[in-house]
Amino acid sequence: MTEITAEQAWVAKELSWLSFNDRVLQEAADPSVPIIQRIRYLGIFSNNMDEFFRVRVADVRRLAVFSTPSKQEEYRNLLEQIRQTVFKLQRRFEATYEKNLKELRRRKIYVVNERQLDEGQIAFARDYFYKKIEQELVPIMLDDAYPIPELSDASIYLAIKLSYEGQVKYFLLEVPTTRLDRFVEIPGKKGKRGHVLIVLENIIRVCLPEVFRGVFPLDSAEAYTIKLTRDAELELSEEMTQTFVEKMAQSLKRRKKGDPVRFVYDAQMPDDLQEYLVKRLGLGKLDSMIPGGRYHNSKDFMKFPNLGPAYLDSKSLPAIPHQQIEASSNIMSCMRDQDLLLYYPYHSFNYLTDLLKTAAIDPSVKSIKISLYRVASNSHVVDALLNAVANHKEVTAVVELQARFDEEANIELSERLTDGGVNVILGVPGLKVHSKLISIARQEGNTLRYYTHVGTGNFNEKTANVYTDFSLFTYDQELGDEVAKVFDFIAFTYKRHEFKLLGVSPLNSRSKLVGMIDDEIKNAEKGEECGITLKCNNLVDREVIDRLYAASQAGVPVRLIVRGMCALMAGIPGLSDNIEAISIVDGLLEHPRVYIFRNAGEPKYFLSSADVMTRNIDFRVEVAAPIRDKNLQQIIQNIIDIQWADNVKARILDASQTNGFRLRKPNVRKVQSQYAIHDYLSEGKLPRLPKLNYRSTVKQKAKKKKNKALLK
Repeated sequence: MTEITAEQAWVAKELSWLSFNDRVLQEAADPSVPIIQRIRYLGIFSNNMDEFFRVRVADVRRLAVFSTPSKQEEYRNLLEQIRQTVFKLQRRFEATYEKNLKELRRRKIYVVNERQLDEGQIAFARDYFYKKIEQELVPIMLDDAYPIPELSDASIYLAIKLSYEGQVKYFLLEVPTTRLDRFVEIPGKKGKRGHVLIVLENIIRVCLPEVFRGVFPLDSAEAYTIKLTRDAELELSEEMTQTFVEKMAQSLKRRKKGDPVRFVYDAQMPDDLQEYLVKRLGLGKLDSMIPGGRYHNSKDFMKFPNLGPAYLDSKSLPAIPHQQIEASSNIMSCMRDQDLLLYYPYHSFNYLTDLLKTAAIDPSVKSIKISLYRVASNSHVVDALLNAVANHKEVTAVVELQARFDEEANIELSERLTDGGVNVILGVPGLKVHSKLISIARQEGNTLRYYTHVGTGNFNEKTANVYTDFSLFTYDQELGDEVAKVFDFIAFTYKRHEFKLLGVSPLNSRSKLVGMIDDEIKNAEKGEECGITLKCNNLVDREVIDRLYAASQAGVPVRLIVRGMCALMAGIPGLSDNIEAISIVDGLLEHPRVYIFRNAGEPKYFLSSADVMTRNIDFRVEVAAPIRDKNLQQIIQNIIDIQWADNVKARILDASQTNGFRLRKPNVRKVQSQYAIHDYLSEGKLPRLPKLNYRSTVKQKAKKKKNKALLK
């Protein structure tokens, strides 16, 4: 067998992303997952797929058109691979959806269509239509003499075919799911127990002739659901000027008119209607046209209601009190005593807002600086910043206007903060500010002291309930001084500070990360203790992956926990056989970035805002901070060890991208890491972890066959 080189051992990030969404679909199909959560996983899968087409497929499509001729064929082949993979996933989605509907019926929860209604239910649907829906509908007649109005890719539409007096007319009708609930509970059939749900578009179908009453003498009216996905990338000048907000607002308007990249339609749609829509929407060879079932915009399933007993839904994990903070008079005095580590949502996000609230009213606090990428609506973080201004603190907020899909909200945020007296910095020219930093300066005697936060997640109360993330609260003045220098760099990018502790993108993150990998290679060559553990969302940077391959070849054991895209191929003989990689998909979204290097027996631990992607390392402002407190190092190590021992929700990431689960012998203790971590943080005791068999449940022959195929 021909050896695979480092150059060949590369998974296209788009295909790796689809492999991640396959893991989400696995959860939707897993009978051990409560049925309501399975339905919501279908919504997560669908929402992920929308963003995938809006961003990643749109990018490949542009490259297929505008790259050099030698590269165009490569990108067109990739588009075809994406299409074929999406078709397979879509078929599995439809099958999983039908299976889950059956399970809901077993639990006396019925999702019905308009053909399944009895007379009483039809009467309810008609009444609901006239009271709630009719006034929201705006039918659009399609006429060759006029362009089709711009369709929103946040919406679904009914493509309607009307037949009357030997003529045919086509219409589009937006389903008003942004203003009305997608799922409507209706009365059950007489004598039948349970809950009955119908989707909004099926109520419209019940009353479809009434939409056109008095206009056309209808012979028939047919409605088929369609969804259009557009290129979501913003085209912005590299120059940051005083009109930047106006440029951003114009770009958001252009996004609504972006080129279509995906057309999903009901496979039962008649050919004449489908061909007409494809032609009028200007869809071409590079666009994905995907036949599907009757329902689209399944992202609405994320809000699927639980109308049955509580056990049909996932068990929530209560927040764990942080003993040191709870025992202290206030959080800032607690920080003076020791570094603090919070792990959301196991710990409450309220501790972070308490820090800002305390700083806002502390007479000795002189200034607060914070970087905001995404915040919740009605944010307590923002309220605390405005309160600090009211209490005569100097407050600076770096607001990143280019936070994808939150641009409009961040424009409004920047205006609100500015009106409230906050000094607002709108990012950095040519870079996104993605770091998660707070720097509080407090006068203590004759010295200004720093209270500092470095985190892996956004300052967002809502996502902190479902994303796992670390927050470091520290009174370490060396580290605090360097974080203050990061804010100075953001405000004055011409200044070049020296960072000894922090990894700061785009200044020294790459050299620091690659340098630490190379140090582990040297340790292996000297026979000293070595090892690398990386936990991140995405691992796709070519240089870092090449250095990890080199580390594996030098004998350095490498452990990777990668939730999403992983372009690295683990377990290839002679190249990456010392690399093991897993992905954990469970009820909470795994979001932290953690780097651990064994460093000849003096381990280094880092928390970072940056994924291992070229854009994060070279084209964003990101910060990786060392954890210097030995106790906190041990807590992080224990959490990573629990995750590495997961034999319930961990999938093997190997060259074949098959997402196989680990083999687990019948007598081996189950470790579902998210629940085990909650127990560990609650009790302060590390559970006994089983020894692992890292082989996937996928047969080895199948793996070898796929590995051979990679050479071709």
